[in-house]
Amino acid sequence: MEKKDKLTINTLRMLSIDMVDAANSGHPGLPLGAAPILYTLWSKFMRFNPMNPDWFNRDRFILSAGHGSALLYAALYLFGYDLPMEELKQFRQWGSKTPGHPEHSFTPGVEATTGPLGQGFAMGVGMALAEKYLAKQFNKGSNEIINHFTYALISDGDLMEGITSEAASLAGHLKLGKLIYLYDDNKISIEGKTKITFTEDVLKRFSSYRWHTLEVDDGNDIDELSTAIKIAQGDHGRPSIIKIRTHIGYGSPKQDSEKAHGSPLGPDDMKKTKEFFKWPVDTTFYVPDELKDFTENFKVNGKKYEDDWNLKFDEYKTKFKDDAELFNQQIKNECSIDLDAILPEFKMENKGVASRSVSGKILNILAEHIPQLIGGSADLAPSNKTDFSKFPERNIRFGIREHAMGAIVNGMALHNGIIPFGATFLVFSDYMRHSIRLAALMKTRSIFIFTHDSIGVGEDGPTHQPIEHVMSLRLIPNLYVLRPADANETVEAWKIALRYQGPSALILTRQALPTMNLEKYPVKEGVAKGGYILSDCDGTPEVILIGAGSEVHLLIEAKEKLAADGMKVRVVSIPCWRLFDEQSDDYKEKVLPKTVTKRVAVEAGQTIGWEKFTGLNGIVIGIERFGESAPGSKVFKEFGFTVENIVRKVKQQFG
Repeated sequence: MEKKDKLTINTLRMLSIDMVDAANSGHPGLPLGAAPILYTLWSKFMRFNPMNPDWFNRDRFILSAGHGSALLYAALYLFGYDLPMEELKQFRQWGSKTPGHPEHSFTPGVEATTGPLGQGFAMGVGMALAEKYLAKQFNKGSNEIINHFTYALISDGDLMEGITSEAASLAGHLKLGKLIYLYDDNKISIEGKTKITFTEDVLKRFSSYRWHTLEVDDGNDIDELSTAIKIAQGDHGRPSIIKIRTHIGYGSPKQDSEKAHGSPLGPDDMKKTKEFFKWPVDTTFYVPDELKDFTENFKVNGKKYEDDWNLKFDEYKTKFKDDAELFNQQIKNECSIDLDAILPEFKMENKGVASRSVSGKILNILAEHIPQLIGGSADLAPSNKTDFSKFPERNIRFGIREHAMGAIVNGMALHNGIIPFGATFLVFSDYMRHSIRLAALMKTRSIFIFTHDSIGVGEDGPTHQPIEHVMSLRLIPNLYVLRPADANETVEAWKIALRYQGPSALILTRQALPTMNLEKYPVKEGVAKGGYILSDCDGTPEVILIGAGSEVHLLIEAKEKLAADGMKVRVVSIPCWRLFDEQSDDYKEKVLPKTVTKRVAVEAGQTIGWEKFTGLNGIVIGIERFGESAPGSKVFKEFGFTVENIVRKVKQQFG
């Protein structure tokens, strides 16, 4: 190891432990042990431009072991990203760009929000999948404009999480050869040595997943690390994992102990650690003078990487003008298609149509106009209606891997150039809950399609009948939960999902729903606002009936019966609560005037939450228990989702 290599690695280590010490909070163990890994990868292999972190053909790096964030921030600073020393000194403090775990779009150079173990691993699979798809779409022989790797630093904890098994299995099956993971094998977790819970042969496991496996015995040996990474970069047609033996808390008195994992070293051990590395003991956030040119060199190198690629792209534009224009359009991460022009309006049908079926028709229309729209289902495509009939190469077979599917969709969205979706039954959204939460935190344009949305599932019974799921999804900040009431509301819901620069969940039915007459009901204008007056009365209403999804048609029929008895009734459809909340106070007051306190909400799910629209004096007709196995129409009737029951409840309470 050359002197400058060693000096740079130790600078990364010392900056990291200084951050943790200054914050009196954080994880010093991983940075001390894994700094040589990150240094070797970034300085000798990765192609990136710190002056333009979003350069499209850059290599991606994910710190899946997000608790080691101090090491990532130290590297971003030292390698020339816009992360000044003052931000390092504000590690884990309010308003700083160095939060406790890495956050995408918050800190320059952070590719994904990580910390919940396993998520970064699975998102990396999504990034590699996006790279492979885009390379196939745009590369023309030797004219390659898409050619980059996805790397991640993963931990024992990552590999224990079930999501990594799902994601690794799929990555091996899909032969994602541009995916390289560096496994920080320090043999320590919070409770002690990993052997108390984790004794499997990791490399044999990954070999069975059809991964290329390598091993490095000494994580401090950058020559050995370099050799392994170079081999992994070879054309194996398989993802690679490199198992690297490291020592948590290396060089500190807490080396190889769980005590080095998640607590500051403390004054005495900080001093001893710096003495071990022959570092100035009485200084903090020290960067040696010998490294002053280090950052500038990487800025120059990064610019050259991008400049060389720009020359290639200029040549590509000359030869393949249309493809170049399409590429530029896709990486803008916008849906520039006139959705109103290409999507149909559905006419009234006597027997109606399930919103999942409408969604399937919409997807296939969109596929002809939006080549970056790709996705699939967790082995439920025939039920979710998510197959592309004309573009089978854009169907992703996720297999029965919901949690990994959610994170992979997020990874594809983070990569850019792709508008991804993943589908399953609503009740199984629980399996992918944390991936959905991270999508909302990162504001990725991830589209989640959830069909079989209620007790309308029927005979499959309570194990498959979602009760609490819609309401629990509505609790997630930034997530648009769209539960359309019919075919035309489904069309408008898809428009919202495609235009929204954030994640959406489409909640769709198995059972057929009546189609509302667009000449009679203001569906197109109303859904765009999240909630609207679907059907009104003359003058001020006495009662407002409120709903979402498949129960809305019951409200329309109930209104007609109540009107026949002389009652003034308004029907309000709120397919997307969050979008409705974003409207002006004047608009919301127009739809739900405070002076009208007689309100009834109806939804085949948990009642909690609807009181924000009904008020404490209103009625909520919903479900507070699990469902039953029987034909869907019978289950709806037994649970009180009938026109007759709604009318009866209104008259009892307000008649």
